[in-house]
Amino acid sequence: MREMKLPAGHVPVKTGKIGVLLMNLGTPDGTDYWSMRRYLKEFLSDRRVIETSRAIWWPILNLIILQTRPQKKGKDYATIWNTEKDESFLKTITRNQAEKLAAHLAGVSPDIHVEWAMRYGNPAIKPAIERLMAQGCDRILAFSLYPQYAAATTATANDHVFRALMEMRWQPTLRIAPPYHDEPAYISALAQSVRDHLATLDFVPEVILTSFHGMPKSYLLKGDPYHCQCAKTWRLLREELGYTTDQMMMSFQSRFGPDEWLKPYTDETVETLAKRGVKKLAIIAPAFSADCLETLEELDGENRHIFEEHGGEKFTYIPCLNESDLGMQVINTVVERELKGWV
Repeated sequence: MREMKLPAGHVPVKTGKIGVLLMNLGTPDGTDYWSMRRYLKEFLSDRRVIETSRAIWWPILNLIILQTRPQKKGKDYATIWNTEKDESFLKTITRNQAEKLAAHLAGVSPDIHVEWAMRYGNPAIKPAIERLMAQGCDRILAFSLYPQYAAATTATANDHVFRALMEMRWQPTLRIAPPYHDEPAYISALAQSVRDHLATLDFVPEVILTSFHGMPKSYLLKGDPYHCQCAKTWRLLREELGYTTDQMMMSFQSRFGPDEWLKPYTDETVETLAKRGVKKLAIIAPAFSADCLETLEELDGENRHIFEEHGGEKFTYIPCLNESDLGMQVINTVVERELKGWV
């Protein structure tokens, strides 16, 4: 077969359009018992999240946890619910991030379309992919908004993307954005958010606690890189700000169940600092791209109370980057880099 030769200087033009899918962890549809139960059942049934034998886990989940935990978590969500839109702030923020990214990318190419989805709850991943394809997207960049990779977050979101493609006769070309725990734009944005927030205070924190979401220690021992990536984010942020390890500490929050999780634990660290005589404390949560239950209720609520109950006097929570200009600089940077060759 003769090789087809193109005219000099001619570059083949790709057909079709490009989709970008932003993904975050998930949210219940409401704070009522049944909404919370549906959400928790989907979340806690994921083998990426709970690796315990199903024979042991299913009775615990269905006969104990799903009987009591929906009421408790529903009350927690109610304290930080976006009542104006009747949704969680995680959903509000993720939508805003997608809309701002779409506006930015419109200046890059009119052929880029943006959708957003949640691994658990709504909007779901498969319909989001179908919407992109319905708009003519034959190439899709899937971008999990977790800065640090973990099997229980990034991998399970990617699993859902792959499952959706498994059911398609004509699959789009797929790219998976890598974690951005050490992305210079991300570290720079985090550092600037700390500077900006501290400038609004009437006190100087003696300690800034860098709190990451926890995971069972056994997951680390099985090879999950999450702990290492958290430590690198903490180190790079600390060096960017010029803090010592005593001035900026690292801890892990949100442990669940009887197993040992990554240490030190945030709540125990907060209590220890207060008892040690630290009167002014700030907490930042670089494992989250958007504020949610774990930051607004757990850190700014529960841990604030722990600090004050044990002698602390001044406490502040430094918000996530969210859809701020700094936060969007990070998302825009990662997406534009990963779209190279397509745009």
